Amino acid sequence: VAAFVRGRRKDKCLKDFSGSLLTLQDTAGKLIWGRLRVESTGIELVYGSPHKDNEGHDETSYILYKQEYPTLNALIRYHDELDDEARKRREIELEKTYHPSTLRRLRRKIRNFVNTFRNSVIEIVNLFVGQVKKTGPGGRILAGQDKHVSQLQQELGPASGTAYEPLLEPHIGKKVVLELIEDKKIIEYPCILKEYTAEFIEVMDINYRIKEGEPVRKADLIVPRKCGIIRHLGE
Repeated sequence: VAAFVRGRRKDKCLKDFSGSLLTLQDTAGKLIWGRLRVESTGIELVYGSPHKDNEGHDETSYILYKQEYPTLNALIRYHDELDDEARKRREIELEKTYHPSTLRRLRRKIRNFVNTFRNSVIEIVNLFVGQVKKTGPGGRILAGQDKHVSQLQQELGPASGTAYEPLLEPHIGKKVVLELIEDKKIIEYPCILKEYTAEFIEVMDINYRIKEGEPVRKADLIVPRKCGIIRHLGE
């Protein structure tokens, strides 16, 4: 059961963009456009029509595996590329972010409590294992059980890649300033903090441009936490 649950875990930020038309920007500057499909092992951008590569092969999608996420710079959902239905769904989600219902707030509090408790258990297990390994007979026994200990730690791992961040939690649904590193410079973007996980930050209503000198476009954004941070609370 635990293995099945782990196999079904999907990042919450990525799930929010599932089914949307996006632009993927990687760290090398490559841009890929398609409709996002999210799995626990990675993401796929499905093209609107077949695309020929430099060797003349027809391609219909682009797959980025989870272990390749470090090459991801941003997932961009431009507002002017949304159809009427997608725009309505987005407005509903934005309203829920601004004014969450009592049930939505309760679910989030429960999720944060569970994740905090789980992280505490992991720390206790790691501390216990580390101490026992330093002792005599117990250490020798555990030395031969590393595989099972690692499996236990994985089963206790945070669901859906969610990591409770007390600094960010009060600012969900509020205006913030996102700092991104672009061409070795720090650029600040006012936006609305929608969600965060262990790996990603999701923001809405950001005036974004991929390169300096390009026109600014209104968008929603998912960025890896290694590429961007929430630096300020906005107005």
